[in-house]
Amino acid sequence: MRALISADMEGATGVTCPDDCRPGSPQWDRFRRLLTGDVNAVAAGFFAAGVTEIVVNEAHASMRNILIEDLDPRVRLLTGRHKSLGMMEGAHEHPALVAFVGYHSAPGTPGILSHTFLGSEITDVRLNGRTMSEGYLNAMLAAEFGIAVAVVSGDDHTCADASDYAPSSWRVEVKQAVDRYSAVCRTPAETAEELERAARESVPAASLSELPESPYRCEVEFLGTSSAKMASLVPTVELTSPRRVRFEAASIERIYECFIVVSAMAKAAAEAVYG
Repeated sequence: MRALISADMEGATGVTCPDDCRPGSPQWDRFRRLLTGDVNAVAAGFFAAGVTEIVVNEAHASMRNILIEDLDPRVRLLTGRHKSLGMMEGAHEHPALVAFVGYHSAPGTPGILSHTFLGSEITDVRLNGRTMSEGYLNAMLAAEFGIAVAVVSGDDHTCADASDYAPSSWRVEVKQAVDRYSAVCRTPAETAEELERAARESVPAASLSELPESPYRCEVEFLGTSSAKMASLVPTVELTSPRRVRFEAASIERIYECFIVVSAMAKAAAEAVYG
């Protein structure tokens, strides 16, 4: 049995502020070790439950955060950017299970470092009317590929979101948000034990998430009008108001790919100070 681990960083053990997961900062160098520890704990649980092959897909920022020298030697690491399926690269190999490690909640929620793809430029995003966190989008893509979401880890808002889109998953709350940049955090020793147990126990019960009805409609609201206008240059993307765009597709995979392009265009159109 094969499994995929999609590893983000904002929801990793101990992370509470941008510097904790900004590549190159002293804090990032510290917390990438904790992220690696979270991944190892989930991998250990999967292997104990009979999983025979695990690919860990780096899914945060530069996608070069995990310390390969500290990883469980039984896993393989998919590292680096420019992947057609981004956070879910590896789904084309059709693993049976996926774990979302170090995830966070959607923009507009009070979760730690909440956002979807862009830290501040996207202010609201919805898939068929439902708030679209990265976890929700990734779970829908997983369902389309026949992959069950087994484990989700992050703060309390992340876990509450996952209880809706992946009710059969084991959710591990590694911290409780106080605000977007502060949390009551559990220690690495405690979270590692729970992550390993969650992964081990989740394997027999994991089931597919329920997809919304096709066609799929994605609506994105931006902080700045320039981002929306630039995003609307993408074929099939419609400008519906000065700060909002909309696009449709017959598959989640096409929605995913279009959202990657829309996000890239929007980011390129934003200025550092005014957005």
